[in-house]
Parts: sequence; structure tokens; C-alpha cells
Amino acid sequence: MPQVLEFKLPDLGEGLTEAEIVRWLVAVGDVVAVDQPVVEVETAKAMVEVPCPYGGVVTARFGEEGTELPVGAPLITVAVGSSTVPQDHPVADEAPSSESASGSGNVLVGYGTEHSRPARRRRIRPSATAPAPVAPVAAVAVAPVPVAPVAVGPVAVISPLVRKLARDNGLDLRALNGSGPEGLILRADVEAALRAPEPAAQPPATGAPLSAAGERIPLKGLRGAVAEKLSRSRREIPDATCWVDADATELMAARAAMNTAGGPKISVLALLARICTAALARHPELNSRVDLEANEIVRLSSVHLGFAAQTDRGLMVPVVKDAQAMSAEALSAEFGRLTELARAGKLAPSDLTGGTFTLNNYGVFGVDGSTPIINHPEAAMLGVGRIIDKPWVHGGELAVRKVVQLSLTFDHRVCDGGTAGGFLRYVADCVESPAVLLRGL
Repeated sequence: MPQVLEFKLPDLGEGLTEAEIVRWLVAVGDVVAVDQPVVEVETAKAMVEVPCPYGGVVTARFGEEGTELPVGAPLITVAVGSSTVPQDHPVADEAPSSESASGSGNVLVGYGTEHSRPARRRRIRPSATAPAPVAPVAAVAVAPVPVAPVAVGPVAVISPLVRKLARDNGLDLRALNGSGPEGLILRADVEAALRAPEPAAQPPATGAPLSAAGERIPLKGLRGAVAEKLSRSRREIPDATCWVDADATELMAARAAMNTAGGPKISVLALLARICTAALARHPELNSRVDLEANEIVRLSSVHLGFAAQTDRGLMVPVVKDAQAMSAEALSAEFGRLTELARAGKLAPSDLTGGTFTLNNYGVFGVDGSTPIINHPEAAMLGVGRIIDKPWVHGGELAVRKVVQLSLTFDHRVCDGGTAGGFLRYVADCVESPAVLLRGL
């Protein structure tokens, strides 16, 4: 008799407590190998393919696509050592090892990357010849399941035919009491349940108030995480914003010269990021956070630079780690890599956490200015508007120049306006005259 093992939704890290089922990669009756991805879930951070640490036959799935499950809730059950597995599938050749029983350890194979791909489904097919003898496996006693439609956990069913009969007729096996040994649900139990008359449908309640007009959208997943973080920022951080217009003509000319010299193209965002890291070296107060429990300001030595990236799932903030040690060319490459992963839904939670300062280029939306909400628990965010031609006094004469509006939103607990103004003025000076940046290199 096979051993039925239950695989629960693992802890996906970074403080995540639930995940939504996006797509099942296996069905009941499929044969799965150890560490084969079985379900794709969406957390508040990223899309994740979750591999199963057991190899065998899938006997149950818990939750439909779109269902949100807490960490620790059952995902699937797998019959390990099943005699119904064809001979060409080695998962049933011997009793499960201690490694199989406790999990392979590779909880998230290909997590946040493009390397993991769901394996092709393998259906159980009757073999033309008798299967090879299977080493005896100690059966796990399964207690009878009480009649409760919301019960969760393994279902006392071994035969795939019984499961298929129930699934084809829309019958919930968890609502049945098995008549077989140790509460095992037999085919006769399913057929008896199908013959039983259905309870009469309750008429709709009269006089019930109609729901308010409009569509209701659950505030969960990425949208829910964003809402919680922004609300916390507003509650805890006394922020202020200052801004300045800057002539970006020289910066754009410098970028054009860099890109015509050969090699990888350098983005405007990368140049602005390089200016930010230099400004933070001069004003480290803005690369910090407030520890409320210790009542201390924590100044951070490394700049982990977050940047806003618009995706189909919403606005995300990938983080470039140790940006202060990177050149403009390296920053440009890293921005491109993280943006592609974000749009493909392949970012790992570690790519979206740990930021110390955020660069927000809202100019890509065609707007000039903004007063953004600080990305908690950071202390500041630099905003960059669109770079457009405007009349500007240059060299004592009116000329058409490329002008950009820069804004700095900062936590007033970590510094005063003089520090914030000095940071923003230095950024503007580097934008107007990139040679200023060379003094500190």
C-alpha cells in the first residue's frame, strides 16, 4: 500500500504569509518527480513556481486557481511507492527514503528565474505487462474524514478511478465517510452519494438590501502589499518635499557622447543613479532609516537603490544592491536586467526588498512633477520629471534648453531642510554640469 504524503505551501520568505494559486502545473493522477514544479503562485512580491519535494502520484489538489492560501496550508498529496505507477517511472521502485519523507530541501527550484520550467504531465496508463514487484511500504493510517465541506487535509482515497468518478460528477470526497478499512472511500461510497437526492435549493431571501453599485476588487496580492506599505509610510513618516528645475542639456549631450563612443548604451536613469550615489556620499543622512523600537536613526553604509518599474501587475520597485560601487555602464545593465525580470514576473522577493533609497523616474508617464510617498522604511526618494524643451536663460540670453524638474521627498526625522536642500542642489548641479561629478570620482 502506498504512503500518502501531504505537501504544504512552504514559507516563501521575506515575511510573506499567504500566496494566491495562479496556475496548477499538475492534475490529480499525474506522476511527479522529486522537485518538479506543481503549482504557480503569486505572492505580494513575485510569481513563484513551487516544486514538490516528493515523487509519486498526485492524489489530491487543494484550492482552485484564484484561491488564496496561507503558508502551511495543504497544496497537494502524493502517493509515494504506488504500485500503479508504470515501470518506466522509477518513483515507485522502492520505499520513500528519509530524504523523501522530510523533503528534498530544494523548496523553490528556479525561484525567481527563468530556468525552472514545468515538466510535462505524465498520465497513469495501464501497462501491457505486470509491473515489477514493489518493496512493501508501511501504510499510513488515515482517519475517517468527518462530514464537513470545508475540511482540509489528505482524503482517504487510493484508487484514481474513484477520484475520477467523483471529479467527473462534481462530488467533494471530503464530505464522505468511507466504508472501507480505516475509513477508506470506496467506489460504492461514491456511487451511493451520487444516487442520494440533492437538498432543495433555498429561495433567495426577500427584502435583502441590494449591494452598492460598482465593481468590488479584492485588495490582495501585490495591490494589497502596496496599499499596506504606503499606508504605513503615511502613518509613520513625517515627510516633506522640495523641488528644483534644472537644465539637463549638458547631461543629455554627455550621454550622447558616451553612446557614440561604442559599447553598451547608457540610459539616462543610470546617469541619474550615479549622481544619486555621489550625492548620498555627501549627505549620508538620507541613506538611513528610523528604528522606532530603539528610538534611533540607523545610517547605512551601502546604497541599495530602488527604482520604479511599471509592469502589467502594477508598479514594482526592484532594488540594485551596492549601487555606490557600480559604474554608469554597470548600473544601466542592471536596470535593464531587473526591468525585464519585473515585466516577465520573474523577480525573486530578494530583488524587491532591502532598498535604502529610491529613484522614481515618473517622467516616463509624461508628467513634470510629483510629491511621492516614501518607500517605507527608507528615508528619501528622488523624483525625476520629463525632460522637455523649454525657454531658459543660458549665458545671459534666452534659449531653448532641455529642462527637467527634480523633487526630493524626505523623512524630516532624519534631517532638516538644509540637508535635503543641499542634496537636491548637488544633484541639480551635476545634471546641469556633469563635470561637477568628476570632482568626487
